[in-house]
Amino acid sequence: MTSAPAPAAVEAIGLTKTYPGDVKAVNDLSFEVARGEAFGLLGPNGAGKSTTIGMLTTTVAPTAGRAVLSGFDVATQPRRARAISSVVFQETVVDRPLSGRQNLELHLRLWGVHPGAGRARLRELANVVGIDDILDRPVETYSGGQRRRMEIARALLSDPDVLFLDEPTVGLDTRIRHDLFDVISTLRERTGVTVILTTHYLDEAERLCDRIAVIDKGVMVACDAPQSLLATMGQEIVEIRTDEPDGLVRLLQGAGIGSTEVLTIGNTVTVLTTFHSSRQVMDVLEGQGRIVRASTIRRPTLDDVYLRLTGDRIQTAAD
Repeated sequence: MTSAPAPAAVEAIGLTKTYPGDVKAVNDLSFEVARGEAFGLLGPNGAGKSTTIGMLTTTVAPTAGRAVLSGFDVATQPRRARAISSVVFQETVVDRPLSGRQNLELHLRLWGVHPGAGRARLRELANVVGIDDILDRPVETYSGGQRRRMEIARALLSDPDVLFLDEPTVGLDTRIRHDLFDVISTLRERTGVTVILTTHYLDEAERLCDRIAVIDKGVMVACDAPQSLLATMGQEIVEIRTDEPDGLVRLLQGAGIGSTEVLTIGNTVTVLTTFHSSRQVMDVLEGQGRIVRASTIRRPTLDDVYLRLTGDRIQTAAD
């Protein structure tokens, strides 16, 4: 007799959160995350990502829908759901006067981890995240990146099935962000933990996530692997700067390049190559110096995917 398959690490079924004034922060969001997967919620500030994390971690009560972690219903079994998950919030939540070691040991006691096993796990995680040499310094002397590393280590001390990272690199400089990418990837390899990551950084989502759910105004508009999302854009993108975007769009449409291939933001017109090659697009532009100021051929990015799905660029939307 074959055993039943293990439940998914995370299930969101029709999650909805409506605030006073009929403001829907999240609207009928559904997805499933397999054990060991890294799943990203990608969208600008205000898209509903943190509200979704709140509903999955019992800190925000959903207006409708269900959330289930490893088979435990978040609403009806909140203690069981919290016991197998951990969260790194956007804001730092550490005791700054205490040392890193004191912060971590306090967390071990709060979770009731056996002292011997807890100390061994503390040493291992401190080494993996690269803070073993500063553990005995007060946390108030840590840099932003060092505090974030310590928070990630602390979140894993209880050996959770699911780790939620809510905008984990906000406010950190580029080098520190990329250091943390390596830390998160290494921890996944060593622990097998399922990771749910919210971000508005496109490179972060592409590098860390097996799949990405693109969220806009509380609604999921796409969900797939990063490379699959990019494949919908064609092999190349033609980006054109113009003082007459409407005239340029009419010119392209007259050449048979349809509206589904043309995206416009301000004075920039982006042409996908899903049905026409970049060479064909450039041939249309030849001799159009009155309309075209500059043109560039480049590889598509997740920003282009977001533009196609929502009509805006995620960096602009996140400002």
